[in-house]
Amino acid sequence: MKTQCYHCGNDCNHTKITFQEKVFCCNGCKTVFEIFSENDLTCYYDFQANPGAIPEEIKGKYDFLENQQIVNKLLEFNGEKVQVITLYIPHIHCSSCIWVLENLHKLQKNVKTSQVNFPKKTVRITYNSENIMLKEIVLLLCSIGYEPYISLEDYEAGKKQINRSLIYKLGLAGFAFGNVMLLSFPEYFEVKEFWLEQYKYTFRWMMLLFSVPVVFYASQDYFISAFKGVRSKILNIDVPIALGISVLFIRSVVEVLFDLGSGFFDSLTGLVFFLLLGKFFQQKTYNYLSFERDYKSYFPIAVTKILSEGKEENIQIYEVKKGDRLLIRNQELIPVDGILIDGNAQIDYSFVTGEAIPVNKKSGDKLFAGGKQLSGVLEMEVLKTVEQSYLTQLWSNDVFKTNKNSTFKTITDKISQNFTIGVLLIAFVATTFWLFVDASKALNVFTAVLIIACPCAIALAAPFTLGNMLRIFGKHKFYLKNATVIEQLAKIDTIIFDKTGTLTTTTKSTISYKGDDLSFDDKQVLKSVLRASNHPLSRSLYDSLEEIPVLKTQEVNEVVGKGIIAVVENQKVKIGSSSFVNQEITNQGFDTSVHVSFNDEYKGKYTVKNTYRNEVDTVFNSLKTEYNLAVVSGDNEGEKSFLQNKLPKNTELLFNQKPEDKLNYVSQLQQKNKNVTMIGDGLNDAGAIAKSNVGIALSENINVFSPACDAILDASKFGDISTFLKFSKKAVQIIKYCFVLSLFYNVIGLYFAVTGQLSPVIAAILMPLSSISIVIFTTLATNFISRSLK
Repeated sequence: MKTQCYHCGNDCNHTKITFQEKVFCCNGCKTVFEIFSENDLTCYYDFQANPGAIPEEIKGKYDFLENQQIVNKLLEFNGEKVQVITLYIPHIHCSSCIWVLENLHKLQKNVKTSQVNFPKKTVRITYNSENIMLKEIVLLLCSIGYEPYISLEDYEAGKKQINRSLIYKLGLAGFAFGNVMLLSFPEYFEVKEFWLEQYKYTFRWMMLLFSVPVVFYASQDYFISAFKGVRSKILNIDVPIALGISVLFIRSVVEVLFDLGSGFFDSLTGLVFFLLLGKFFQQKTYNYLSFERDYKSYFPIAVTKILSEGKEENIQIYEVKKGDRLLIRNQELIPVDGILIDGNAQIDYSFVTGEAIPVNKKSGDKLFAGGKQLSGVLEMEVLKTVEQSYLTQLWSNDVFKTNKNSTFKTITDKISQNFTIGVLLIAFVATTFWLFVDASKALNVFTAVLIIACPCAIALAAPFTLGNMLRIFGKHKFYLKNATVIEQLAKIDTIIFDKTGTLTTTTKSTISYKGDDLSFDDKQVLKSVLRASNHPLSRSLYDSLEEIPVLKTQEVNEVVGKGIIAVVENQKVKIGSSSFVNQEITNQGFDTSVHVSFNDEYKGKYTVKNTYRNEVDTVFNSLKTEYNLAVVSGDNEGEKSFLQNKLPKNTELLFNQKPEDKLNYVSQLQQKNKNVTMIGDGLNDAGAIAKSNVGIALSENINVFSPACDAILDASKFGDISTFLKFSKKAVQIIKYCFVLSLFYNVIGLYFAVTGQLSPVIAAILMPLSSISIVIFTTLATNFISRSLK
């Protein structure tokens, strides 16, 4: 009798080691079990029996990781105390693997976080580089049976390898489907010509041969998923699919072997082909439309390039080249790796590492993409161009996932939970009934029910619809984090707008000055301070002083929602609200004012006449009947009467709102069971954007990016907000229509199948038709509703 190793499942007949009443095939497996036992991780074996791998002998194999130059090439992020690396681990294959790899911190306290990407078989590890080397991390993984694959010769190419297995499976299924259909024509039309009749059995065996690789290779993912679901006591949507494929294949093989008929190989191969086509469409859509593609198509973010003559130019992020000199302002994202040339850098790398402790950098230090500058302005030289999808991958990082994604159950999940149980119940009840009434019909009924009720239409509805909507939205400069955001947008009932930079535009502001005359030197100092800020008002004032050169700032500190305090040429400068510069103002006036003081001596104020976007009236009027609307602003109430006349009467107006006030306002609405969208520029409203059900960052030629936002809207498309919301609702409606259409097929088909009036042949013909009709319907419907977008 064979004895399996408790850890890896291998045969233990040759070498048998017993420990704690468990049998192991080698000391390596026993050691891994001991490690897990000592660290209270033995529930690793609860997810799957024998999930481990035998640890390999790796003495000296990873000595090259003691070479810092090699390590630097492998690292994704290299800070003073924290390093991040993504390792490819071929052995990742089940839930036990995910569990143990995401609990590495229990095995090694210097591992901060570890996140598994199951489809890509990678683990992203963040660790304390002061106390542990990369080599030790790799050896730890090897010791528990998860040796990483590291290729130094072609590391970058390896990272960009594409899994083509789905393409191969789709191609095989399509090839088999086409040939089986061709071979089935004589059977369809009951052709009796002698020359076809004598080849009938040959055709049937050829169809069987074409179907074998389709079942055992092309459709294996459905069987694996169904098996794992059943083993975990979950009836997922793949269970009836796998069962339907199995019944079709087994019944067809029996018919051919015993010369009972031609089988249903055409329907079998067609079913697998269309299921894989839907999965391929989803994969291509997500790869092409999600935020894992190049910046030219996404990320409407501009960076400031410093030209050789000292002038500054805004360029798109994908135009950045090695050797360029970039200006990074306060709260701006560092888009590429580079060297700090000038300025005091205080970098927040929480976007990369999940840790919000700022890191101070000095001239000559290396800066990594994904950090956010927190202190004034800095100049950096680009070391390498933007890596395709790097920041987008960070955006999708689990560090920024909140319960708003995990608690939102997709429509497909809700329906599939009951669908699978219902289909199986109907199939078994109907079969039991016919076993007593007419046993000759029982197998036909069972087969017909599973085939006609196969939930492929449901499986295709959501990915085809949402995938196409992602493509349409992206084409019109509304960039969503993932397809789930569309469903969340459809549930929104409250919309909050920030005012400055969202309802107003900085490109057309009219600026005037009132106060003591400012000399050329004063203006030079003022512009140097404004250069460090990314606030829309600061940018407007900075641009108005275009012909004045800048000076080096000694110290800059921007207080969010209040103003800037800086030291330039030994002068203390304050720019911001009246209270911030310690100036009491009795009459704020209609327009927004920015006050200035030098060495605590009040100089005067710049009045910025806000220019509202032309589309504001249209947007609010189109939203007022369906949504609760609000405007929150950190500015004074000078424009309250103007906005009350301009906006719909039921719009709530809140002024003098600090960033924490905006966040609290969102929380209060959510406590009242409101689904809230916050639309802002990502500066003073980053917290509110993160807290809202759907946070939308409006981008207008600035490099401000909040990793917590769910979408980025190009400012030029502000007028289409109501259209995007309407289309999100229609997308969900289309999915529901698809479900109704699928239900119609299933109810009618099940009626005839259960009553024994529907043969498996007809059921197999109708079933692929439902898939085709869903694909055609979703594509035509989404394209039709998008015609109004310009």
